[in-house]
Amino acid sequence: MQTASPSLPTPSPLFRDSLLNAARFWEPRRILYNLILTGGVALWIIATWPHFRPALNGNGLLFLFVAALLANLCYSTAYLIDLAFQYSGLRASAPLRWSLWVLGTLLALFLETYWIADEVYPYV
Repeated sequence: MQTASPSLPTPSPLFRDSLLNAARFWEPRRILYNLILTGGVALWIIATWPHFRPALNGNGLLFLFVAALLANLCYSTAYLIDLAFQYSGLRASAPLRWSLWVLGTLLALFLETYWIADEVYPYV
């Protein structure tokens, strides 16, 4: 006799549809988000090339990789906001989503620039 294995609860169709709706908007824009942040780092390196040259070693590149992972983790918080809007009376409209994307990307670029200028640049 075989016993039924406990299974994970399946999400409701409404939640699944909301999550897919959010993913259809946010995931294609993740590429542009990463390109903008990469461009910000590239501008810092190019504009101050002799200064950052010693930082481009194994540890520096590993640190850059970890920072990129953290930036993508922060990007994923957009799902929480999007789902909250979808479940509220406001609904997540295209202009609202684009506004959130632009503001979030500008905030990320500002934090990146501040962090490089304040925490990395003086110590390299």
